[in-house]
Amino acid sequence: MVTDSDPVADALGELAVAAPSGLAGKVFSSWLQAPSRIGAVFVAFTSDGVDYVRTAGSAEEFQDRYRDRFGRPLRPARRAPRGLLPALRGRSASALRLDLHGLSDFERDVLAATRRISAGQTRPYGWVAREAGRPRAVRAVGSVLARNPVPLLVPCHRVVRADGRAGDYLFGTSRKEELLRAEDVDVDEVRALAAAGVHYVGSATTGVVCFPTCHHARRITPAHRHGFARIAAALSAGYRPCRHCRPAVAEPA
Repeated sequence: MVTDSDPVADALGELAVAAPSGLAGKVFSSWLQAPSRIGAVFVAFTSDGVDYVRTAGSAEEFQDRYRDRFGRPLRPARRAPRGLLPALRGRSASALRLDLHGLSDFERDVLAATRRISAGQTRPYGWVAREAGRPRAVRAVGSVLARNPVPLLVPCHRVVRADGRAGDYLFGTSRKEELLRAEDVDVDEVRALAAAGVHYVGSATTGVVCFPTCHHARRITPAHRHGFARIAAALSAGYRPCRHCRPAVAEPA
């Protein structure tokens, strides 16, 4: 997207002595507008990676919000970072570099755990808390994800309430459900199972217990499927936790 020139950038370009290589990258962040699964979004990034993704009414509004949060000016990008556009369209973002400087260790741990949730699957907030090393900090996890600087790239829409409801989302709950359905999550089945007190599903064939949206759980035939309200009950019945979805030993949050 072409925008008016930035006077600060112009001033740097008129220096009598050539600026050292990489100086502008230390002063500015770059921005662009790109299509995504929720429509057009604005994206900001530094030389270390993408650090902000948001919708906004205008480029000026986005730039103001970015400066308020990060204290750095923005300039238009010449090109998108490698892997950004496919990731915004729903492809894996695992190889995309993110710049999460300025966040606390706990915030980075929460986002790292969330980033490991595969498309088509969900995890409860309590799972994220456990994976982040703070199993009792369920409410704090919700607060971190509500401020997620890079939604879609760190898929906080895949973190849901243990009662089967989608829960809050910075782009709106209805948009959260749309994203999950587009990833082939059976939102209605998950909600119905939770309403029946089923938070974990075990296979009598393999002896493995999973979260209901785990790809291993989806392969369990009805005749061999057993539901559990608590992981402790599944373990007591002789089931072992799935190594992929890593169901928590703690009670659902």
